[in-house]
Amino acid sequence: MLSVVIPIYNEEKSIPPLHAELSGVLATLDQPYEVVYVDDGSRDDSFKELERIAADDEHVVVIQFRRNFGQTAALAAGMDAAQGDVLVFMDGDLQNDPTEIPRMLQTMEDGKFDVVSGWRFPRHDNAISRKLPSQIANWIIGKVSGVRLHDYGCTLKAYRRDVLENVRLYGEMHRFIPAYAAWSGASITELKVRHRARQYGKSKYGIGRTIKVVLDLLTLKFLFSYGTKPAYLFGGLGFACWGLGILTFISAVVERISYGTRINRNPIFMIGLILGVMGLQFILMGLLAELMIRIYHESQGRRTYAVRNVVGARAERLKPVRHKAEYLDRVGAAPLGGEPE
Repeated sequence: MLSVVIPIYNEEKSIPPLHAELSGVLATLDQPYEVVYVDDGSRDDSFKELERIAADDEHVVVIQFRRNFGQTAALAAGMDAAQGDVLVFMDGDLQNDPTEIPRMLQTMEDGKFDVVSGWRFPRHDNAISRKLPSQIANWIIGKVSGVRLHDYGCTLKAYRRDVLENVRLYGEMHRFIPAYAAWSGASITELKVRHRARQYGKSKYGIGRTIKVVLDLLTLKFLFSYGTKPAYLFGGLGFACWGLGILTFISAVVERISYGTRINRNPIFMIGLILGVMGLQFILMGLLAELMIRIYHESQGRRTYAVRNVVGARAERLKPVRHKAEYLDRVGAAPLGGEPE
């Protein structure tokens, strides 16, 4: 089964032509499919349009957020709701061409790839506000992650479900999914896809987003390099500080013997004390980080979004569970000490 996940934010004019075009393409595929729209707290009539589409099309599921949580959270919600063996992500602004989906799926099958990443070529966006920040971000991500792609920012990508099973998305980290996949051993290829100029609304991205990408990239690098052993990083820094501190103490002693400089008035000795304290703080920070990492790994089931409503196919199963009794009723389980009715 194929699942197409589309985050939506203030795209009321784009939704009808997008769904008409997408449905026409998916209907030609010789496989079952679903379309999961995630309304990321839109302030226009986007949800009304999606609700209308869901009422007319049994292939559609619509998830509505209580507020705007961002594209990463919207894609995470779509991943959680999707049932397909292959997931395709795309934008809801009509700039991604749905007719590229069959070609991406064929490329995935022909090359036995786990990920097919879209490369917008040529790209129809503003050179200063969109292209330049994207080029900078792509270069930085490639350097740090070691996974070189021309267009990390292209939402149009196809993934096999198994490479997404253990992915947890935060901040702006949706663009790093190929790096996540590559680090877990997935095979990745890049495919040039058609890109169209925006017809309705305004872009939600700009050069300021590059800073957020860099900060999230630092987090990503830490998680993958030291995510299960943070004490190695902080402990290494701590011992480095202690090593420098010992050298400064030796230097202070040598000056005391050679020149008679009193140690308690020697600034080098004070630097050594500061380095010693810093070393202790780094080591203690590493121990705290170890505890936090364990909590992080044990609580990955926690979602980064809050769902207001779900309409369309499988709506009841996907609606948020607010009470324990409601949960037990849905799964057919019995309360503690009782038997299912």
